Amino acid sequence: MQDNVNDHIDLLGQQAKAAARVLSLATTEQKNTALLEAATALRAGMNELLAANAKDVAGVVDTKPDAFIDRLTLTEDRVEAMACALESIAELPDPVGRKLANFDRPNGLNIEKVAVPIGVIGMIYESRPNVGADASALCLKSGNAIILRGGSESRESTAIIVTAMQAGLTAAGLPAYAVQTVGTADRSAVAALLQADQYVDLVIPRGGRGLVELVRNTAKVPTLLHLDGNCHSYIHEAADVQKALTVIRNAKLRRTGICGATESIVVDRSIAAEVLPQLVDAMEGCELRGDADAVKIEPRLKTASADDWSTEYLDAIASIKLVDDIDAAIAWVSTHSSGHTDAIITEDAAAARRFMMAIDSAVVMHNASTQFSDGGEFGMGAEIGIATGKMHARGPVGLEQLTSYKYLVHGTGQIRA
Repeated sequence: MQDNVNDHIDLLGQQAKAAARVLSLATTEQKNTALLEAATALRAGMNELLAANAKDVAGVVDTKPDAFIDRLTLTEDRVEAMACALESIAELPDPVGRKLANFDRPNGLNIEKVAVPIGVIGMIYESRPNVGADASALCLKSGNAIILRGGSESRESTAIIVTAMQAGLTAAGLPAYAVQTVGTADRSAVAALLQADQYVDLVIPRGGRGLVELVRNTAKVPTLLHLDGNCHSYIHEAADVQKALTVIRNAKLRRTGICGATESIVVDRSIAAEVLPQLVDAMEGCELRGDADAVKIEPRLKTASADDWSTEYLDAIASIKLVDDIDAAIAWVSTHSSGHTDAIITEDAAAARRFMMAIDSAVVMHNASTQFSDGGEFGMGAEIGIATGKMHARGPVGLEQLTSYKYLVHGTGQIRA
């Protein structure tokens, strides 16, 4: 069985490598045509995709939490949103061939720094089938081939989405193998993909901490890590309380199962007696777990455990921590944040700037919901993930972040002494 899995990954890699060479030279018109035709195919295959998704959901509905089922489930509106995302990406500027710098040397050489595709991207993700569409579209527009390995729970849905993407590529005269999916649920396929450095140029994991740690510990291929979203929203003593309540309710409860959802609320002690009762009222439907001091002020809170401070709930649960001042807030968030997205709610511009510069996360918000941490909201059309590391790309990873660069050196016969 292991030999069969390795052979399967080798074949996918060979096909992706060949497709990437063609795609790197594709015109903007070809890539846009592929995206628009893929969007048309998604809409045309709506019923087939929803039926496949229903099979996926039925297979896990009794064993997974509601937030997981929500991430897995497709509806007509969500499929339409996927198609619209493809069309939005088609409208974005082509990142390939951008001239990043141009300079002349004293010896007469002219040097260009030009954006180029990375090559072959391996995308490993869990239960959200729309990730396959977004990732494929972003890779296609940025000239990269992609090998998808979605969670086994979304296997039926992913197959239909890949078929639609391949239909778009074929219609544009581009190789269908530019978008592929791993055709086995065997978990050893993940390890094989992570070791396939002769074919795959970059692996991007998108899922829980377990998946990301597996990738980090196993991969021979370079990785762009997307850690879990233990995001914090800090209510500073100079906050507009009503604004804070509105923003934090959205940050936690708009969609609880996404990585940009606030998981922990930090409150200045000086305003806790005013804020906490209103916060509990505003967060109806959300289980709130507070530290000992918070529970003394607001008995409706459950008592938090030590594990709560580092937990990404992905559910209607949030922890509440009281702090003495902004320095204590910075220290607390810096210790417990996963480096994804954190926010401060305050009307004090100096305090906001201090917090935003001190917190070493990929995205830091001021008076805004952490759920805005999203490539679409940043004007990228879509994202392939939120990079929480510091190399190559950080924050939402869109088209520009899926390119590298090379130098083109033009001479007139120069030789080096």
